[in-house]
Amino acid sequence: MATTADSNRRRRGRRVRGQPREDSGARAPYIQRRVANYDILSEEGLCLIEHNADRILRDTGMEFTNDPEILELFRAAGADVQAERVRFEPGMCRSIIQASAPREYTQHARNPANNLVIGGNNTVLSPVYGPAFVHDLDQGRRYATLDDFDRLTRIHNMLPQLHHAGGIVCEPVDVPVNKRHLDMMLAHIRHGDRALFGALIGRERAEDSVAMARILFGDDFVDRNTVLYAVSNTNAPLVMDEAMSGSLKVYARNNQAVACTPWMVTGAMSPCTEAGTLAQLLAEALASCALTQLIRPGAPCLMGSFATAMSMQSGAPTFGMPEAARTVLAAGQLARRLGVPFHTVGSLTASKVPDSQAQQEGTLSLTMAVLAGANFINHATGWLEGGLCTGYEKTIIDADLCGKLIEFCRGIDLSDNAQAMDAIAEVGPGSHFLSSQHTLANFESAYYRSPLADANSFEQWQSEGSLQTAQRANRIWKQLLADYQPPPLDPAIDEALQDYVARRKAEMPDRSY
Repeated sequence: MATTADSNRRRRGRRVRGQPREDSGARAPYIQRRVANYDILSEEGLCLIEHNADRILRDTGMEFTNDPEILELFRAAGADVQAERVRFEPGMCRSIIQASAPREYTQHARNPANNLVIGGNNTVLSPVYGPAFVHDLDQGRRYATLDDFDRLTRIHNMLPQLHHAGGIVCEPVDVPVNKRHLDMMLAHIRHGDRALFGALIGRERAEDSVAMARILFGDDFVDRNTVLYAVSNTNAPLVMDEAMSGSLKVYARNNQAVACTPWMVTGAMSPCTEAGTLAQLLAEALASCALTQLIRPGAPCLMGSFATAMSMQSGAPTFGMPEAARTVLAAGQLARRLGVPFHTVGSLTASKVPDSQAQQEGTLSLTMAVLAGANFINHATGWLEGGLCTGYEKTIIDADLCGKLIEFCRGIDLSDNAQAMDAIAEVGPGSHFLSSQHTLANFESAYYRSPLADANSFEQWQSEGSLQTAQRANRIWKQLLADYQPPPLDPAIDEALQDYVARRKAEMPDRSY
């Protein structure tokens, strides 16, 4: 008969099915990695890539289009500016970055329990960004709407495996292009209480994001703290246009984080070799990160990497391939040497539906991002069709993968309990551990329990409807929506945000661009 102490031990071990242990990081606001990064390049290889990036910046340079202010900033810092082309002496960008860019910073959420420390050995998982289409088993593939956006933000907020609200979790095409960023920002604030993205494209949209953050957090708080996350993509090869530089300037000036991320389909936007792509990627990231520090020294910036291969047969981008895996591992090393946090991408696939291709490609992509030491992983869940689509079922399948990686990142427990010396002595040779005191005390918390996978017998699986993975995921996302409860928001702040959105929409005519 079990003792009271046994019962207490078992009770302490209980958790909801599908949730990793409470100390595993899934309930924490971010992952604290206790596993080593995978360093793929030698010191000689890293020095070679850095040397080649300096050659690119010195001899070829980078163009910053339609932005005289940026050109003047670089000229005043000592760069060679000819028309819109900027060239840098070797080491110039690196010295600007290392003089002031923080190695680690905090992004504040409206719920302080969800604040994120970005940098060091920490990893933040964020959902898919930017798809115009959505897919589920019930309705198939279709254009996304604001209703889809609202539902996805609710689902994401219910998933403990995610740490960040994300940004454009789908493009609500039923709202004018120039106004939808307001509705999306409002939905994120009202439906969740995690850290937020700001709008990425253009000065005005970035300014709206900062203004809404000021309503939510207060002017003084935003002046002193980072509350928004933004990505500034280059137009590879070696161009940053005014839409991206315009938002970069707003965020850097307001001390908000910018992930400076060259966006490359290799073989088209960068060389078809990894060494060439890495040199170009580093060059573009160096120039972009240096720009943030010239605008406001100390503003958080991240070195970003998005480099995927092109099919030489069709010209289409491919995902989850070994070349991209090696590239992200090397990019992580380069970011650590630069001394800024590392941003990259997660569960990517070219598959149109949540099938075995999607899971195989997404698993390799996300796992390599974790092993690369990424501090922020965008597109960790939901990505389909090369980023054109987000899937409801794919979101749940990817979240399960995220949970497994969170558990993996805990490393190996070497506590007295984990060493199990007493248990081994108790059981001895030739017996089993099924009824040992150690097993009884730990069995409910010993392993990751997937909310999605089916490990039952064939007969039980058949009796429960013979559901495949995507069908089980379909049930889960619907249950999450049914269980959703909005986090509390001050009614006065809610009203002020809605007033701001209504006023800004009234000030501008509808546009389709």
